[in-house]
Amino acid sequence: MIEKINQTAQFIRSRVSGTIPETAIILGTGLGALVDHIDDKTYISYTEIPNFPVSTVEGHSGNLIFGRLGQTPVLAMQGRFHYYEGYDMKQVTFPVRVFKALGIKRLFVSNAAGGMNREFQVGDIMVITDHINLFPENPLRGRNYNELGPRFPAMTEAYSKQLCEAAFRYAEANGLRLMKGVYVGTPGPTFETPAEYEYFRIIGGDAVGMSTVPEVIVANHAGMEVFGVSVITDLGGKDITEVPTHEEVQLAAQAAQPRMMQLIKALVALR
Repeated sequence: MIEKINQTAQFIRSRVSGTIPETAIILGTGLGALVDHIDDKTYISYTEIPNFPVSTVEGHSGNLIFGRLGQTPVLAMQGRFHYYEGYDMKQVTFPVRVFKALGIKRLFVSNAAGGMNREFQVGDIMVITDHINLFPENPLRGRNYNELGPRFPAMTEAYSKQLCEAAFRYAEANGLRLMKGVYVGTPGPTFETPAEYEYFRIIGGDAVGMSTVPEVIVANHAGMEVFGVSVITDLGGKDITEVPTHEEVQLAAQAAQPRMMQLIKALVALR
């Protein structure tokens, strides 16, 4: 595993001129167009990168992009990998391991999620303050490599309190509606039943999705600072009968994109 991580990191370094950024962004469903706001871009297709999986999901383009978001150098992952695609957790989180080997210190993650918090509306942006892991496998299961992180990492502050507070200060100053809540990570690929939505709400969840949690676990294991955000693309619960589709989820995520870009751009500029 260590050898593959180093081989991939070495290949990426060979394709990028200049210093590798310290900030990486994983762009979720419908949010890939954030790359249009990145200047001086260098694209590397996942198909070119040794040991990298290839995303099979519509809306996930499959590129690593180096450039500047505003004045901040960033690495953007346009398209992520999911457990439901058939990848194991080591494959799903492999890019985060490579990010650490490249010297990434801050990881921003985004996703589309279904909301069960009754105050949420479709199109809301939710800052993730914590998560509940309902995946059947933990990405840290198996042998622990001490050079990658500790055997039993704490997850007390999986999402940076400092960055969460900065997000709400920015939102208040700029009139941006911004919610907060707990993200429930499930394996998918089915959308949730009304009873499942109700169960997730009862156990403390505000939104549910099929990604993010594995990446955040590994980023914390590696000592990175993490900020996570969800776009609420549909609502669920025992009294809601609307049937979500992947196309509707993509459209809702795309509509929220300008506000998401505004927030992420402000946060990555923080030192």
